[in-house]
Amino acid sequence: MLQELSWKVGGQQGEGIDSTGKTFATSLNRMGYYIYSYRHFSSRIKGGHTNDKVRVSTTQKHSSADYLDILVAFDQETIDLNAYELRKGGVVIGDAKFNPVLPENTAGDVLLFAIPFTKIAEQNGAAIMKNMVALGATAFVMGLSPDFCTPVLQSLFGRKSQKIVEQNQAAVLAGYEAMKAQNVSFPDFALAPPTPSDHLLMIGNDAVAFGAIAAGVRVMPAYPITPASDVMEYLIKKLPKVGGVVVQTEDEIAALNMTIGASYAGARTLTATSGPGFSLMMEALGLAGMTEQPVVIVDTQRGGPSTGLPTKHEQSDMYQAMFGTHGEIQKIVLTPATAEECFYAAVNAFNYAEIYQCPVIIMTDLALSLASQSVEKFSLDQVKIDRGLLATQEQLAQIGPGQLFKRFERTENGVSPRVFPGQKGGIHHVTGVEHNEIGRPDEGTANHVQMMKKRLNKFEGSELPNSTSYEGDQHPDVLLIGVGSSIGPISEATVRLRKHGVRVGHAHVHVISPFPVASLQSYMDRAKQVIVFESNATGQLYHLMQFFGLKHSEFSSQLKFDGTPFLPKEIEAHVKGSMIAWQR
Repeated sequence: MLQELSWKVGGQQGEGIDSTGKTFATSLNRMGYYIYSYRHFSSRIKGGHTNDKVRVSTTQKHSSADYLDILVAFDQETIDLNAYELRKGGVVIGDAKFNPVLPENTAGDVLLFAIPFTKIAEQNGAAIMKNMVALGATAFVMGLSPDFCTPVLQSLFGRKSQKIVEQNQAAVLAGYEAMKAQNVSFPDFALAPPTPSDHLLMIGNDAVAFGAIAAGVRVMPAYPITPASDVMEYLIKKLPKVGGVVVQTEDEIAALNMTIGASYAGARTLTATSGPGFSLMMEALGLAGMTEQPVVIVDTQRGGPSTGLPTKHEQSDMYQAMFGTHGEIQKIVLTPATAEECFYAAVNAFNYAEIYQCPVIIMTDLALSLASQSVEKFSLDQVKIDRGLLATQEQLAQIGPGQLFKRFERTENGVSPRVFPGQKGGIHHVTGVEHNEIGRPDEGTANHVQMMKKRLNKFEGSELPNSTSYEGDQHPDVLLIGVGSSIGPISEATVRLRKHGVRVGHAHVHVISPFPVASLQSYMDRAKQVIVFESNATGQLYHLMQFFGLKHSEFSSQLKFDGTPFLPKEIEAHVKGSMIAWQR
């Protein structure tokens, strides 16, 4: 029996591909299997090829599979574009309506079945249910019961009408019977039973939003943009239930300025955007740094520049997150790698923002933001809220007559007490102009130097907890380094290479500001060769490492920037072809 299986459904945007994949993935996740589901979709509202590739496994995976076992096609284009992924002996199930054929270069022994999805759906109530027919046909191939998705159908349609639930069930059963009528058995596609588990299934954007609520967020000003909009949509549904509010602003400039204002008023608040929107926020980002106002910004990276590839994967905002805005301010940039990490990164982000009184950016990428992943239930015991240094009423009462509260007091660590509007004795001035300790404008040379040092020295030279992770051999021949969602394919490649006798280490970067110089250099010092894998065209992480002084005699970069994430086999192949230092 298989320990994992790779399944894909494809068709034209607007044909229900997303809902088909979600129903399939959610159903198997509820059965106890682990899911990694990655959507390829067009930036058009309707039309254009789209597909959803679902990896079903008895163990946790954080990457798409290298291959495909079953391809479900609602049009010939889906077969033409995706059949190359099918492994030997794979299965294609196409709608008989378009007379499906296999391309000439399809792998040997691939079986094609033309099942009348649309016709069967129409016979059961409506053509739109052809996706349910396809799920029924899939169930037969995988040896699943035809009612494997009934609980999910009940969740999706039960509130509308029981009749709709029953119609969809009938369509699934009809698809199952139509596949059964082909008189072909598929013993090689049966999955091993899952280990009982009640893990969740969610995308990274939802996990960030969930973590934000757990951290006490109550205000979110934002402007919709792909692929960040899900953060906003999640909070639109959930924040009102805890007394919070989401405000759709006229643009991203207003979104961050409103976020700064809400933070000043005392609320925990965030905004979310993607590359172009993040660019618009740069002036306000400087204001947050100058006024030492805690704010959290979620930047979900996508293909760029400009509108670029808004629905495709890339990791090309690292320079923007590190160095974006005018002048010089300190920022913290977190780079979670899994949906589970997104939850805890959100919690940490709000604590860091208030402890260090600076902007914190949670930088994800499209694959992490939108891929559905099985995650273990979050531990709310790990959620600790730290609002940083706040002035007490007793301290404010000690301010002498005629004196004002020193909101920007020069302290040893650069962090000065905050107050909230209306707090007795806490009156002070706030401006983007250079200012003195009580906030009054002061452009004097000495004052500027002192205040710059105060703002920049908050975490100079330090390394935040868990800025990096490491797995593999302690003294590797090859050290692989990555950031963000590439943790899945790099980790799988590491395991495979070690099975082939190669000594491999995998270091992953979870924080890029402050840059984890010491921990990364320690990993590199133990390796004979270092390769950085990242999804951009210029090697941003590789060059950041050099910018911060990291050195190695055999140090190289492997890039991918075609809009798709790395696959484990690509990393494995590159490492095998690059192992030079340790072979000498």
